[in-house]
Amino acid sequence: MEWVEPPKLPSLFLPNAPNLPIPILEVPTADVPSYRPLVVPPSTLRPPPGVEGINSDPAPEADKENPKAQQVTPSVTPPEAQILQVPFTDIEVPMPTTTIMTTAATTAFISVGATLAATSLFKYLVMIMKPIFKQAWNKLQKKKTPTERPKIS
Repeated sequence: MEWVEPPKLPSLFLPNAPNLPIPILEVPTADVPSYRPLVVPPSTLRPPPGVEGINSDPAPEADKENPKAQQVTPSVTPPEAQILQVPFTDIEVPMPTTTIMTTAATTAFISVGATLAATSLFKYLVMIMKPIFKQAWNKLQKKKTPTERPKIS
């Protein structure tokens, strides 16, 4: 047996990659935004009694005559709400009006009743329809199943 020399295939010689200098990257910096918060006092702000303000205007004559006119406390509860006193405490709890309570109770009663009725109706329909669907499914599967193939031994 003679040794045959392998065929010589053409080859391509590529030059070496050029040497590029390593880039020098500066560390990134960021300008963090900042602001001076604005303090805007409400227009109804008054100094406590006996304390002179910096740019205080003299109090009107009507306020000096009627001291209760200066102490107006805003009402947290709506005027139509009823106030209930919690026994053995100093806590007052606002209670909605009878109209609002009746509407809320009626809405809750109807929604719970509808949910329970729908659930029982759905369970009843499932109980009735399950055998029908199962029988129809079995008939469809029997039609799709091919006849038995002869066994090859």
